[in-house]
Amino acid sequence: MAKTALISGASGGIGYELAKCFANDGINLVLIARTREKLEQLASDLHQKHSIEARVFVADLSHSSAPGQIFEYTQKESIRVDYLVNNAGFGIRDAFSIMDTAQILEMLQLNVTALTHLTRLYLPGMLEQENGSVLNVASTAAFQPGPWMAVYYATKAYVLSLSEALANELSNTGVTVTALCPGPTRTGFQKRAGAQNMQLMKSKMMAVMDARKVAEAGYDGMMRGKKVVIPGLINRILTVGARVGPRDWSTAIAGSMNKNKS
Repeated sequence: MAKTALISGASGGIGYELAKCFANDGINLVLIARTREKLEQLASDLHQKHSIEARVFVADLSHSSAPGQIFEYTQKESIRVDYLVNNAGFGIRDAFSIMDTAQILEMLQLNVTALTHLTRLYLPGMLEQENGSVLNVASTAAFQPGPWMAVYYATKAYVLSLSEALANELSNTGVTVTALCPGPTRTGFQKRAGAQNMQLMKSKMMAVMDARKVAEAGYDGMMRGKKVVIPGLINRILTVGARVGPRDWSTAIAGSMNKNKS
């Protein structure tokens, strides 16, 4: 029986590339995003190339009702979700004191609440089957506070913490949870966040990665049951430094990198 992966934020970037990874291994798909046209094109392309079943469900996970609607759809269609990929999310680069309150709350709903809700909905079914995997897309931002992107960094710290805790809880159940923690990646994230001119994106020290390579690393790590995947040697080195170095230093460095380059 073919397995099925449900991927949020599948219309572009890392989610788009993850869909291709699953399809390449003959895994059916439920693709979730806000834009129907992009999803349907991706579903059609992957169906034709890999002869898999690719379904589309349009939902805006910044709305609190969306996770329940997605779960109800898969239940109604008798779709067993073997792999849950919580990829949808966004960030905003600005001083917290002047950020739009509605955008802050939308970010918390999407990056934290929807991810938690979907995981809670689909985990019992995986445990019943004694098989399944959850891939939560966090970030290297999860390893230290991030001035000028304070809320985004905090949401990703939550995702990493939740994922590591669940991975421990689920030991020896046949179900795994993996946190994918990419560094700077070529996606539409920077434009939406207003982060195109950040020092982080311009620094010669940082190696901005391709979304395909990030997705492949995350997919491979999830399939091998790894708890945390950090693509890229430089990113791994920097996260070790953030963990073992003085907290004030890592916070100050993150704040400097998040400022716009003059």
